[in-house]
Amino acid sequence: MITAKELKGALAIMPTPAKPGAERLDATDTVDLDETARLAEQLVRDGANGIMALGTMGECATTSQADYETYVDCLLKTVRGRIPTFVGTTALGGHEIARRIKFVKERGATGTLLGIPMWQPANVEMAVKFYGDVAATFPDFPIMVYANPRAFRFDFGVDFWGQVVTKAPTVMSAKFSSKNILKESIAASKGKVNFVPPVGLAYEFAQIAPESQDTCWIPSVGPQVAIALMKSLADGNAAQAKAVAADIAWANEPHHAITGSQEIFASYNIQLEKVLMAASGYCKTGPIRPPYDYMPDDFRQAASEGGERYAKLREKYSKLTN
Repeated sequence: MITAKELKGALAIMPTPAKPGAERLDATDTVDLDETARLAEQLVRDGANGIMALGTMGECATTSQADYETYVDCLLKTVRGRIPTFVGTTALGGHEIARRIKFVKERGATGTLLGIPMWQPANVEMAVKFYGDVAATFPDFPIMVYANPRAFRFDFGVDFWGQVVTKAPTVMSAKFSSKNILKESIAASKGKVNFVPPVGLAYEFAQIAPESQDTCWIPSVGPQVAIALMKSLADGNAAQAKAVAADIAWANEPHHAITGSQEIFASYNIQLEKVLMAASGYCKTGPIRPPYDYMPDDFRQAASEGGERYAKLREKYSKLTN
């Protein structure tokens, strides 16, 4: 079972590629399996150190049960355990979450990317008990906590991390962006949790807690720039790390109008990432599944420009590593 210290490098977040017509409310059989397999193979070949799937940008909440299972089966058969693969199993209730975990575990996932059921907000006691129950039910299956306070209406604060590592020993990592409590959360978790930031925060996280920041995630725009950043940090090359971080900030700048506001970002998270990934030319994301298939033109243009900038970084860092 993978541990916090064994998870390192650049993790790529997969979309759930959609066929034409997937934006229709009555659409069925929406997953583009050819693109799913092609993209997963490309990520492995391009050196991604892991894959995360079926979170927000993977449209976990809007993918039907049949499409969910078809996609997971294709993804895991393609990866074949060559790199760690964490598959999202978040649902509205515990019974469905358990069914999904059993399904992805049987098909060879490394672990689960797991948020809290979203119908009503949890308090710390509820959240800790939930992850503890999952750990007890699946004691040999690692949990990456999907620590998105806005989506799950739970702050994933320091008290939570201090308790969850005791009650849920299979919790070994977290998709995490709360830089203001990073050091305290690391201390509270006693080093048992790998706090994985987005690539745009990875350099800043490394300045806050250099001894523990060796992992980040990036959308499927090509893992090359994230690999370069993590390598420069691991090598202690401060100047190179700062330069790569500046390139990443440049790529993220066009869509800051969306990401700069928690309220706006919460409403356009899926749309931003799917448009950005498609515009990068690295993958064919296809249409967005309802009801999150609306996006103002100016936001769409900003996300597209960000994707085009990531395409330029992919070319630049591919040349540097070849």
